[in-house]
Amino acid sequence: MAENTKTAERVSSFTAFILARLELYMQALHDLITANHILHYHNVLDAYGHISVRHPEDPNIYIMSGDRAPALVSSFADLIEYHVSDSSPVNPKAKKGYQERFIHSEIYKRFPEVNSVIHSHSDAVLPYTVTGVRMQPVFHIASFLGTNVPVWDISQHYREDDLQDMLVNCERFGIGLASAFTASDSSQTRQSVVLMTNHGFTAVGNSIRQAVYRAVYTHKNADIQTKSIMLQSAQRNIQYDLAGVTTSDPIRYLNEKQTLGGQVMNDSSQDRPWGLWVKEVGATSLYVNHEE
Repeated sequence: MAENTKTAERVSSFTAFILARLELYMQALHDLITANHILHYHNVLDAYGHISVRHPEDPNIYIMSGDRAPALVSSFADLIEYHVSDSSPVNPKAKKGYQERFIHSEIYKRFPEVNSVIHSHSDAVLPYTVTGVRMQPVFHIASFLGTNVPVWDISQHYREDDLQDMLVNCERFGIGLASAFTASDSSQTRQSVVLMTNHGFTAVGNSIRQAVYRAVYTHKNADIQTKSIMLQSAQRNIQYDLAGVTTSDPIRYLNEKQTLGGQVMNDSSQDRPWGLWVKEVGATSLYVNHEE
């Protein structure tokens, strides 16, 4: 009888362990679907762009939507598991996926602390990939940008016979982009966001929530910075028309100490906007999450 009791206890403990792991996995997939909706709602993604999450139980696998507009991702059936090693699908019979999944696999491969990756063609950010004007943090919510947001140029990685379609659609291009997140061969990211010439940007985080926070506020910061530049330019033009001289002060961006301090706040408060954003997409009929 005592042995039967011990066996039952072991079975119960093992079952609880398996269920807890399954719940963690299902929650990650649920949040991935919701994140697709949030990023579309906030104009970070449109019909293009994508977000992934590293498998919570197997760091050698990551998960993202198949070839589908982010707003329309609605169930686990829309998602595909990929091997980090080469971006091949775990299920060889999986549906068609995104060509640029190598953005995700090469970042996961290089940086073990990264658990979510977002690639965007934000129209607010794109001007900073083509004009030579540096993106800089203009408010504390975007402190994670740091004082130097790198711009990665895929054209430096093309070979003579490559199709120059700007897509990060192979391991070689993915490695090049991943390297822009650090100034050396370190396995620790130094950048949260990297801009991509004539293309968009990629953001990383240690969780879906952190990556989404960074992507949304990268988009917002770009919009605010552009408006600030335009307002300053208008002020200078008015001053010149009136007095023939311009005396406006330079735009005040965050300095290094301010970005470091602000990042602490960014990381400690990211659950607040996530809760709001979940409610926003939940109240919008376009977005359907069958896994609620």
